[in-house]
Amino acid sequence: MTVWKPTALCLGAGLVASICIQTASAKTNPDPHPTLTGPCHDQPHMAAALGALQQAKGELDHAEQDKGGWREAALAGTNTAIAQTQTGCNHANGK
Repeated sequence: MTVWKPTALCLGAGLVASICIQTASAKTNPDPHPTLTGPCHDQPHMAAALGALQQAKGELDHAEQDKGGWREAALAGTNTAIAQTQTGCNHANGK
């Protein structure tokens, strides 16, 4: 028997095991759509955008240096985008 047969068998078993583990972990989450809160509670795409913008703001807040004023400009634009997204959610909610 050559070295290729045991190698192929081990790789195949590893592939099957990883697929089974991924399938099992996907079945353990009973609610794939968690309850959203905040101004975008019933708008999953707007809520995701708002979360991404807030994460971007956090990264910009922790970035080193000012980058010739561009970091501050990016922060200002991100703050505007956050406010506009929240306003859009509130408008859709009838507020």
